[in-house]
Amino acid sequence: MASKAGVVAPAKKAYGYLRLLVKSKPSKLDFLLLVVGVLAAMVAGVPFPLLGVLFGELVDELNTATCADSQNQSKARVQSSVNTKVILIVYVSIANFLAIYIHTGCWSLFGERLVRRLRENYFRGLLHQEISFFDNLPAGDVAARLTNDLETIRSGVSEKVGIVISSFSYLLGAYVVAFIKDAKLAGILVSLIPAYVAMTLVGGKYIKKYTSGTSEYVGAALTVASECLSNVALVQALGANMRLEAKFSANLRKAQKEGLKKAIAAASQFGFLFFIAYSANALAFWQGSRNIASNTDGERSGMTAGAVYTVIFLLVDASFIISQAAPFLQIFAAAAGASEKLQTVIDRCSSIDGTTLSQGRHIEQKSAAITFEGVTFRYPARPESTVLQNVSLEFPAAQHTAIVGPSGSGKSTIAALLTRLYDVTQGKIMLHGHDIRDINVRHLRSRIGVVQQDLWLLDRSILENIAHGLVNSDLDSLSDMNDALLSSKLSDFAEAVRAGQNFDIVRGRQSPRIARIIDLIEEAAILADAYGFIQELQYGYATMIGSTGVELSGGQKQRIALARALVKNPSILILDEASSALDTACERSIQSSLTQVIQGRTTISIAHRLSTVRDADNIIVLQNGRVMEQGSHQELLEQKAIYAGMVNTQTVQPATLLESHDSRISSTIVCSEETSDDSIQYLKTDKEVTVQADEIHPGLHKHRLHDSFDRKRSLWSTIRGIASLSRPQLIIVFVGISAATIAGGAYSGEAVIFGHTIGSLSPCREAASIRASGSLYGLLFFVFAILVLIANVIGGSSFGRLAEKMVFKVRILAFRSLLHQDLQWHSCNGQTPAILMSYLSSDAHALAGLSGTTVGTIVSITVNLVAGILMTHIIAWKIAIVLLATLPVLLGSGIMRLRVLANLQARHQVAYATSVGITLEAVNSIKTVASLGLEEELLEVYRRSLIGPYKASFREIAYADCWLATAYSVSNLIYALAYWWGTKQVLAGLYSQTQFFIVLPALLFSAQSCGQMFALAPDLSSARVASARLLDLIGIGPDDPIDRPKIDEKHLMDVEKGEKDVEAQAHNQICSPPSPNQAGSSVKLQNVHFSYPGQPSLKTLTGIDMEISSGQFCALVGPSGAGKSTILSLLERFYTPSHGLIALDGRNIARLGEKSFRNEIALVPQASILFDDTVRFNIALGARPDQEVSEAQIEAACKLANIHDTIAALPEGYNTRCGANGERFSGGQRQRLSIARALVRQPRLLLLDEPTSALDAESEVQFQDTLDNIRGSMTIVAVAHRLHTIIKAQTIFLIEDGRCVDQGSHADLCQRSSSYRANAAHQALDT
Repeated sequence: MASKAGVVAPAKKAYGYLRLLVKSKPSKLDFLLLVVGVLAAMVAGVPFPLLGVLFGELVDELNTATCADSQNQSKARVQSSVNTKVILIVYVSIANFLAIYIHTGCWSLFGERLVRRLRENYFRGLLHQEISFFDNLPAGDVAARLTNDLETIRSGVSEKVGIVISSFSYLLGAYVVAFIKDAKLAGILVSLIPAYVAMTLVGGKYIKKYTSGTSEYVGAALTVASECLSNVALVQALGANMRLEAKFSANLRKAQKEGLKKAIAAASQFGFLFFIAYSANALAFWQGSRNIASNTDGERSGMTAGAVYTVIFLLVDASFIISQAAPFLQIFAAAAGASEKLQTVIDRCSSIDGTTLSQGRHIEQKSAAITFEGVTFRYPARPESTVLQNVSLEFPAAQHTAIVGPSGSGKSTIAALLTRLYDVTQGKIMLHGHDIRDINVRHLRSRIGVVQQDLWLLDRSILENIAHGLVNSDLDSLSDMNDALLSSKLSDFAEAVRAGQNFDIVRGRQSPRIARIIDLIEEAAILADAYGFIQELQYGYATMIGSTGVELSGGQKQRIALARALVKNPSILILDEASSALDTACERSIQSSLTQVIQGRTTISIAHRLSTVRDADNIIVLQNGRVMEQGSHQELLEQKAIYAGMVNTQTVQPATLLESHDSRISSTIVCSEETSDDSIQYLKTDKEVTVQADEIHPGLHKHRLHDSFDRKRSLWSTIRGIASLSRPQLIIVFVGISAATIAGGAYSGEAVIFGHTIGSLSPCREAASIRASGSLYGLLFFVFAILVLIANVIGGSSFGRLAEKMVFKVRILAFRSLLHQDLQWHSCNGQTPAILMSYLSSDAHALAGLSGTTVGTIVSITVNLVAGILMTHIIAWKIAIVLLATLPVLLGSGIMRLRVLANLQARHQVAYATSVGITLEAVNSIKTVASLGLEEELLEVYRRSLIGPYKASFREIAYADCWLATAYSVSNLIYALAYWWGTKQVLAGLYSQTQFFIVLPALLFSAQSCGQMFALAPDLSSARVASARLLDLIGIGPDDPIDRPKIDEKHLMDVEKGEKDVEAQAHNQICSPPSPNQAGSSVKLQNVHFSYPGQPSLKTLTGIDMEISSGQFCALVGPSGAGKSTILSLLERFYTPSHGLIALDGRNIARLGEKSFRNEIALVPQASILFDDTVRFNIALGARPDQEVSEAQIEAACKLANIHDTIAALPEGYNTRCGANGERFSGGQRQRLSIARALVRQPRLLLLDEPTSALDAESEVQFQDTLDNIRGSMTIVAVAHRLHTIIKAQTIFLIEDGRCVDQGSHADLCQRSSSYRANAAHQALDT
């Protein structure tokens, strides 16, 4: 096997590019485009050798006219011949235009279709994979594939392929003509072919290697960026910008090193291609002169100067064209390398494929028993940890079974195994007597409704999210509705409602199928107690909920997820912490509905809140992956063992038992009219009690309105910005431009040598003189070969280094700017994480597309054009000035193509970013996607997202390729004009034959090189648009190169090395406000009104008033969606209230220009988010930005959070990686890690948003002990639905409908608040 693999590997590399063209299941149309594109490109290369033949005949005719005695007769004959040939060239040019237009159009269209198929195939390949595949696949890797790699492939299979084929067709035609004219000379120059092939293969190998390395490290950096942008609120709360930026830049630095190696390899390949071409020319001139001299001596008959000229001209020109194609060869090699990573996923066979209905058996029974028989399980990502140990248990048919136990005991794992997200390591799971591994996966999942612990809602409307439960349903009544569910009809329905149309009117226009789907959705919403809050939203069911449901509260998201599970009326219902984020009243309502719903179906509940499972038929207690107890609620209480202890821990005690504890403080705290002396002193400085949002901060309004992105940045402004970023690399720029200038000037030097050589080959001269001239000019050409080799290697490497440095810097500054913006900015103008990721991925990649060889080529072409124009006007201005008049036509056609492609790139940037966003969202929520069977639905949505850009691309391609064909074919007309006018001047005696043959190649090489430059127009267009967008983004960040040209390079280098920003730390220390009370911060909210930017008409807070004294432990309780979490967000100043005052320590935080006050605050968010790094890294992120925490401090925080022992038991301890979204840990473990991350900061204000929703009873008790220990040393504000968590709070705020309706201790509220009392009563458990 090893030897076979060793043989296959080189073959795969050799045929990688051809595989790319034909491996993605092309249709007949694609094969037709491929064949026509190849043939047309080959035809497009034929006219150039014909021109060579015509020029050879001209040389013979000029020599004849020059040497003949009767010159007038010869001149007339030559002029007549010239006129005939000019007409032939015009005909050839028309045919050439058609051939170029056809092959560029075919290849452009073929490339667009190929990339579209690859996008879809890659996405389909991802959706086919089992969940364990994603455990080690960061979301940033997917973004890199869909932006960087696919853009590389698109560039490598576009019109450039046709150009290269036509170039090689030209080369082949040139050799055919050359062998006909002078077989010996042509035979010598055959050595060019193996030299080119060897150089291309060797260079391509290293370019491909380094391209793959660059892509890998950029993918890792984008993973960090994706995590940060998806959780920007947490990043800002932690003040972790610089720490995460250091991690981001560390990966980019590795990518930069690989990119520098790639630049050197590409420059070397480019330089050696030129060296080979010029060396061959040197040999050709030397050998040609010998042949002509032999003909002059009579040793060889029939050998004319025109024949030798034809061979030399064609091979010189063909070598020039081939060398100009070198950047394209680099692009092709990069495309082949990029395709390999995509193809790996596309070709991978999934061990658990939930997308097919053909594999495995289908069972008819609607209700069936589930049995675990000796099940042992280890997660593939953590094979050293056994999660379930020889578990045997039964879930009887049509009964309600509950699973309880400590965090990490394996409860959620059982749910994952039942839905076959994973397969058991040992043992088996039986459904109605069948091993579930023998049952078709999609069929199995169609019978299961699941509410997962980690809630994932897609960025669609509420209507569509609930309808997702119907996509893979076994309901007989929905068998004919699948097409409607997969279509855009529900999306169009929601869009019409959001556009202002009445819901019922739009509904009445729908087909019976859509109307039936909407009925089912409403019924499920009522069962999930979601109907009420949905109706209160501005657009009701048509409301967009944002990425991951960010526009909804935790409780609202949970109810939507529950409705999504119930809408399919499943025979098996799995509820994994389905009510952890719900208030008691909502929970009670849902429990009442579920009592009816679960009748006749197998129901499995996983819960920490024991009040939700007390009525279960059987309760299973898990601990350390083993079944410890099981029985009914009463039976387990009578055993007085583990379960009974959990019940005792969670039971809310009667209020009278707590009165003595809280009486001493119940009347002194919240909502009182008094304030602390310190607060009064600070508040006196504010003349206005309330502040409008627009008056809060001078720059906030600008950023919120996104003015920088609305204006169109001029080309000059873009150039200034890029120049500012390049300023530290001025030496490299100087070296690169100098080398490129030499390389560009070499073309004119070549023309001088070429003209003198042709003049010296005249048969009028003696043989010895011809041989001497051939040796001299051959030597000069070889010197040129060495000079151009050195110039291209140095120039390409310099520009490559410049590009890598600039892209590295731009990515860091853009990343910094994105994290610098507040949540209000991130929430407006549709700025989703996926859209913002495009700045760091596709835009930065487009900027990186200006690689060393490409930039060097552009500079060289520009120098060549300028030098050619100046030199030809000096040598023969009458010939040059006429030819110069044709250049605007050539340049104009290229500029028009550039503009068309730039507009196309700008218009579809967002559209393609949307499609990437769909993919990233699917990968992040892959467990939800797999459980619901949404693979085909997501593919349909993905296809629809590409339709607009795809159709528009066809129109733009047709328009742009017309200009490209003009740019290429018009050069033939310039040849014709040069041929006719130049000969006329020579025959008139105004210029010599030598002068004519200097001017002719100098200008014509310039014309050809301009055509090559315009073939790079797509890259230039993408780079310009990307540069403008990136500069706009950086311009609203802390380091704007336009407004602040002198960017702190030392700081940037420190970031590259992962060092701390000393200057920023000093700034934070200086700007930090004085602490009036080191024991804790005082908090005041006065008449605060607030609406989220995404839903301005929905009032979240309506005049709330609260006051918390320093060092107090206070709690916020109330129904879901009442505004509790919003209050915490406002305290962190994630958003700014539309009206009212928020003060910390008496200081109005809205008036603070900087946000260093967050250093004194620690937040435990509702969603326990961990980054894909080690446990140590995640906890250390909680430290203040200007501090580094020790190992002892980390361990102390973990012990307080009751997670230290769990971490210590892991093989790698604190070096254990958490995985993407922390998925290698259970929900409870993630929550405890989140608590530890907050405690390590030792804050003055601790904000806890549902800190125990995923904790087991024992961990919750220990957390309460932690709160008792830290009480008084800091102010604590906790949001909770579990009253047991906050029963000891000194003041509890009751929040309803955005207002504080009551406050006091637990005992006080139990006495005077009926809603609070009912809440407490529902959470009491009989013991």
